[in-house]
Amino acid sequence: MSDYIASALSRDTHFRIFAVDATETVREAQRRHDTWSAASAALGRTLVATALLAASGLKNRDDMLTVRIKGDGPVGSIITDGTEIGTVRGYVQEPHVNLPLNLVGKIDVARAVGKHGMLAVTKDIGIGEPFTGQVPLVSGELAEDFTYYLAKSEQIPAAVGLSVFVNADNSVQVAGGFMLQALPGADDAELAALEANVKTLPLVSELLKSGLTPEQIIQRIAGDAPVQLLDTQSLRFACNCSKAHFGDIMATLPHEQLQEMIDEDGGAETTCKFCGNQYHYSVADLKALIARHE
Repeated sequence: MSDYIASALSRDTHFRIFAVDATETVREAQRRHDTWSAASAALGRTLVATALLAASGLKNRDDMLTVRIKGDGPVGSIITDGTEIGTVRGYVQEPHVNLPLNLVGKIDVARAVGKHGMLAVTKDIGIGEPFTGQVPLVSGELAEDFTYYLAKSEQIPAAVGLSVFVNADNSVQVAGGFMLQALPGADDAELAALEANVKTLPLVSELLKSGLTPEQIIQRIAGDAPVQLLDTQSLRFACNCSKAHFGDIMATLPHEQLQEMIDEDGGAETTCKFCGNQYHYSVADLKALIARHE
């Protein structure tokens, strides 16, 4: 089955649990941006977190959630978007980053991202100005950073797990994650018990490699507690860019600048940062853009 997010509610209605298999989604991001291992892991974890946040926090079809991470590590900025309909897109400023493994033999995401910087989440729900919550990075490993964001910015006690397994040739073998959120009525002891169980589990990438589905991962997180599965939603990498969209942006440039593109370059080309798609504008295209405002 293709990528999807499963959601569940604990039988006592004190917790929501989400789990996602995002393997094909992160593979597509890696292919489009030609990311190397450390950048693949950092971008992949952010895409997984974005998908989970969108699934839990967006309600309407046109809602959009944007994550911006800016640490002091070599990958630079990471920017991702997620929608209510199960699409994500994103890019990393420096895709060609490969680092030695960390002390436990894993990709050193904390060093790639950096331990000093900010994580910001913007929700645009089509009503009023978009809301942005921002917190400092606490580890750079990202799962802990998103957990901290939920606790501090949204006042939701939570536990987040994010995992991307990158092969030696930079291809992505598996990618996924989970998010456990406490609801009103949950007490600290219940949350502590679930968090303790989560800490005993293998990485989500290991669970996926062993063949577990998101629903089965949810049950592993819940332990012996019964859960009610609520929904599943497909997930894929998708971008809403278009030649017309970039044309609208170019049309706002001074006419002299557009004429210079015609005279000196015989056209123009632009590349979408989110997906890597390229769009070419001929002399006729540029003349049409100039004519819009004459």
